[in-house]
Amino acid sequence: MNKIADRLAVVKPSASMAVSQAAKKLAATGIDVIDLGLGEPDFTTPAHITEAAFDAARTNRILYTSPLGTLELRRAVTKKFNQENGLDFDVDEIAVANGAKQIIFNALMATLNERDEAILPAPYFVSYPEMVKLFGGVPITPQCTVENGFRLTPEMLEESISPHTKWLFLNLPGNPSGAVYTEAELKGLGEVLAKHPQVMVLSDEIYEHILFDGRQFVSFGKACPELRDRSLIINGVSKAYAMTGWRVGYAAGSHDLIQAMAMVQSQSCTSVCAVAQTAARVALEGPQEEVSRFREAFERRRDLVVKRVAQIDGLTLDPPGGAFYAYIGCEALIGALTPQGAVLEDDKAVARYLLDEAHVAAVPGEAYGLSPFFRISTATSEALLNEAITRIAAAITKLKR
Repeated sequence: MNKIADRLAVVKPSASMAVSQAAKKLAATGIDVIDLGLGEPDFTTPAHITEAAFDAARTNRILYTSPLGTLELRRAVTKKFNQENGLDFDVDEIAVANGAKQIIFNALMATLNERDEAILPAPYFVSYPEMVKLFGGVPITPQCTVENGFRLTPEMLEESISPHTKWLFLNLPGNPSGAVYTEAELKGLGEVLAKHPQVMVLSDEIYEHILFDGRQFVSFGKACPELRDRSLIINGVSKAYAMTGWRVGYAAGSHDLIQAMAMVQSQSCTSVCAVAQTAARVALEGPQEEVSRFREAFERRRDLVVKRVAQIDGLTLDPPGGAFYAYIGCEALIGALTPQGAVLEDDKAVARYLLDEAHVAAVPGEAYGLSPFFRISTATSEALLNEAITRIAAAITKLKR
């Protein structure tokens, strides 16, 4: 008797998590593995944030909170959106959840019907299509090539929209590519969306503060205010504040959508940990110097990786404009023979070879909907990145092409 729900048959586990688990399994045998699979800053959460959380846990009664989040945190979020992004929302238009991923999950559960379509420009974050499929939706994945800077164009968007389209997902800047949209490019997408009132926009802006080369962040909500009532602006504290394990994400959207998401959350996890909400509030309201320091470190690491990869015959890398990943092209390696005589048939095989031969964990581009590439996280130390790329280069020299 099959006890597992049929809906799970179409859903795959997180590819980045799977790669990280494979790396841990190999490391458990005594092999020195460099895991660049997960996007997780190697910095410690700023001390004033952890101290505030400790103080709250020690002195306060820790009780259930509203499914939407504490009033204090939602006020901090509205202030953040207003001051940093030029967006005006009421506290009842703010939702807090266990990370940006749960925000997306709640939004899709609240809105997606069977056979509704969601446009996910590829390369996309690995969880987007799986969550869409979990609710019976259909992922539509226009291929945003390196020639377009991994960005969706208005023409591609128009071609992807159908009467069944419910959502367009944007990731600003993008994981895995680091693609950054200008305000003009977002406005161009907005002009297409204005002609299709059934389409909502999910703008995942979790990497907002990690931009390079002097770029200035522009929220989709700021670029296209006319679409406010059908936009969901998503952010969180995980990346900018090195708080991945605290699990606090937040979003701003129309009152009706936010209330529907609150209903979903009230019947699942109830609310986010009250102590973690205190930490998130202090992160948003407190000093921001550490955010700038983290960003500067990520840019140095980006520069290092771009320089080193350019020296490896067979790999290509356009400098990412933001986030902390390198989406490395490996087309020249497809068809090559490993020292063991195996053929690298695709980027999944390339990533497996790098783990087995170089002992470096990377995620194949197949997981992000655009091949042949592999993604490494650059959110680790320069010393580890240097060592990882040295190992990758040595492994590639062993291939027969």
